[in-house]
Amino acid sequence: MKAIRQALLRGKRRPRRAGAGSPTAYRGDGYEFVELREYVPGDDVRRIDWAATARTAQLQTRVVLEDVALTICALVDESASMRAGRQRSLLESAHEAAQAWYAAADGSDRAVYLEVEQPFVLTHAFDVAAAVLPRGSALLVVSDFWDLPQDDDQLVLLGLRYDCTALVARDPWYDGLPLRGFATIRDAETGRSARVFLGRREGRRYEQAVRDREAFLLERFAEANWRAGVFDETDGRAALMRVFGVT
Repeated sequence: MKAIRQALLRGKRRPRRAGAGSPTAYRGDGYEFVELREYVPGDDVRRIDWAATARTAQLQTRVVLEDVALTICALVDESASMRAGRQRSLLESAHEAAQAWYAAADGSDRAVYLEVEQPFVLTHAFDVAAAVLPRGSALLVVSDFWDLPQDDDQLVLLGLRYDCTALVARDPWYDGLPLRGFATIRDAETGRSARVFLGRREGRRYEQAVRDREAFLLERFAEANWRAGVFDETDGRAALMRVFGVT
């Protein structure tokens, strides 16, 4: 898991949000040169490479890597909807991703395990994280995000304060509902059931709806300065690696 730790230190695959400054708290007065990149508002002006700026005609910032310890934390949604799945539950895969996340820490890092009251509510979990974690912590949230508020203020605040990563649970029936005709369906969260008709048109509408929702969530996270990816019931660890572009 060393590759994930190095990716965190470099702020790898984290969106750059205008006005948010450096994408990660671990770039600054460091020791190892990492790369040159275009200047982002909020960067330390002392890190501007004037020779590279002259060559490219655009401000270039020298990125260096500090020798620092990380504080890492994972929030896993344990609500009823995360217990859905075909081969195994999404929750099992989510815990697999969290285990891989904590395995990325080395001896100098601090791993924080938060106790969140059940039933799991995202806004409350976010408030707990904001109250406990120091600025610059690496926060992983694994959820289906069904109760994500429409207002993005909380996401933006966390994205500015921490290095945030979201793993979004993919609907187990993303590739199509297996049911046809009249069927009784049950809401995983509330337990309520209803008898509905599921034909080809309804199946196509469902497939489009889950794709649109997934794309919309990923866009929201990117706008809030989070890196984000998708996992399913089979690949929690692999999904975490993918979101950082490492193997």
